Amino acid sequence: MTTFVDRAVLHVKAGDGGHGCVSIHREKFKPFGGPDGGDGGHGGSVKLIVDPGVHTLLDFHFHPHQKARNGHGGAGNDRDGANGESLELRVPDGTVVQSLDGEIIADLVGAGTELELARGGRGGRGNASLASTRRKAPGFAELGEPGEQIDVVLELKSVADVGLVGFPSAGKSSLIASMSAARPKIADYPFTTLVPNLGVVQAGDNTYTVADVPGLIPGAATGKGLGLEFLRHIERTAILVHVVDTAALETDRDPVSDIAAIEAELAAYGGLEDRPRIVALNKVDVPDGRDLADIIRPELEQQGYPVYYVSAVSREGLRELTFAMSELVEQQRKAAPPPERTRIVIRPVAVDDSGFTIGRDGEGVFVVKGGAPERWVRQTNFDNDEAVGYLADRLARLGVEEALRKAGASPGDPVRIGAREFDWQPEHFADAEYVPGNRGTDYRIEEQSKRVGAAERKALRKARRVPFEQQEGQPEVRLDGRLEVSPGDGPDGDDF
Repeated sequence: MTTFVDRAVLHVKAGDGGHGCVSIHREKFKPFGGPDGGDGGHGGSVKLIVDPGVHTLLDFHFHPHQKARNGHGGAGNDRDGANGESLELRVPDGTVVQSLDGEIIADLVGAGTELELARGGRGGRGNASLASTRRKAPGFAELGEPGEQIDVVLELKSVADVGLVGFPSAGKSSLIASMSAARPKIADYPFTTLVPNLGVVQAGDNTYTVADVPGLIPGAATGKGLGLEFLRHIERTAILVHVVDTAALETDRDPVSDIAAIEAELAAYGGLEDRPRIVALNKVDVPDGRDLADIIRPELEQQGYPVYYVSAVSREGLRELTFAMSELVEQQRKAAPPPERTRIVIRPVAVDDSGFTIGRDGEGVFVVKGGAPERWVRQTNFDNDEAVGYLADRLARLGVEEALRKAGASPGDPVRIGAREFDWQPEHFADAEYVPGNRGTDYRIEEQSKRVGAAERKALRKARRVPFEQQEGQPEVRLDGRLEVSPGDGPDGDDF
C-alpha cells in the first residue's frame, strides 16, 4: 500500500549571507592602491512551489529539516562572493501552510503557485563598497546577515470538485474505480481505504475530479475512526455525494439513519452546509439491495435529496450519476466569482515613520526595534573598533541617539538592539569634523580592543632575542617557549 501523508511539520533555514572582505590593493611600486575587498554573496531562500506531480507530503515526513545554501564570502581584488542557491520544495496542490499555533500563513492552490517561506540573509559589504570621501580606506567589512528560520505545519487539503462520503465499505472506492482511471485498493472488509483517492471523471465536454473520504463513522469529527484525519479533504469540494450501501448485512442499520449520521458529522466539522447533496444508492445489482432502495427512495426524495440507483459492478446508473454531478459542478463553477489576477499591494512608508521604535521591557531596558537598526547590528563586527564607530554613526544619523534621549535614557542605561545589549554612552557621533584614524581603530570608542597590537608583538619578539648576558638577572626565554636557567639563579643564590 502506498504511504500517504497529508500533514507534516517542516523546519526550514535560509542560507546565511557571506562576509564582506577587508583587503588593500598592493602591487610592485604601489604598496597602497586603495581598498579592494569584495562583497559577500546573499544566502539562498527557501521556497514552496505547487507541483501537480506531487500528491503527498511524504518527503517532508521523513526529511523535516530543510536548509538552503549559504552565500560565499567576498575576496580581494574586488571579487564578490557567489550567492547561495535557493531551495525549492515541491508541494501538492491544496497545501495549507500554518504556523505552529495554527495561524494560516498561505493557502497554495494552483500549479506554479510560489511562496517564499524563509528569506536568505544579505551578504556583507566589503571595504571597497564602504569607502567614502571621508573614510577612504576602511579597515573593516560587514558581516553576512543570518538567514531566516521558521517552523511551519504543512496540511494537505485535496482540491476536488466532488466529495464522496459514506460509511466504510459503502463502495466509494469502487465507484471511483468504475467512473475514472483511478485504481484504489478494494476489499470486502471495513476501513480498506486508508488514504483519500482522487479520480478524474469525463462527462460529455466537462471534466471534473472526484475524491472520497475514508472511514467516516459516528464520532469522526471528534477523533473517532479515521474521519477526523481526512475530513479536511472535502473542504474544497463543490458538491457532496452520499454513497449508501443498500446491501449491508448489519440488521441494526438502515440507509436513512446512515445519511443522518454522516450529516451530523459534517455539521460537527463545520463549513459544509452550503454544499449541494446527491444520494447514490449503491449495490442495487443485489436483489435485496434493489428492494431496500425502492423502499427508502420516497423518504429520501421527500427530504430534498436527488436519488440515483448505481452499481459499481454492473455499472448501472453510472452514466446518469456522472452527468448529474457534472451539471452541479458546472453550476457551482459559474456561481463562483471569476478568478482575479494577484494584485500587487504597495504599502508606502508613512511620512512620519522614523524606521524604528523605542520601548522599555519589564526590566527597564530600552529596546530599539526596526528593520534597519537590527540589520546593522547583525552585520557589525564588534571586535573592530572602526566598525563599531561606523555603526554608531549610522544609528546617530537615523536618529536613534536623539530618540533615546527624548525617551528618558541616561548615560549608563541598558539598551538592546536585536540580540545585542549594551550600556548607553551618548557620544558626539555623526560629526562632520570626524577624521578616521588608523584602519580598525576609532578614537571615539572609549573601550579599546584587548588584542595585542602589532607594535607590542614586535617588542616582545625583540625582547626574546636579547642575549642572556644583557638581561639583568632575568631568566632566558627561548622562542620554543621553554625556560632556561643558569646555575645560581635559584632563591638565595642556590641552584635549582
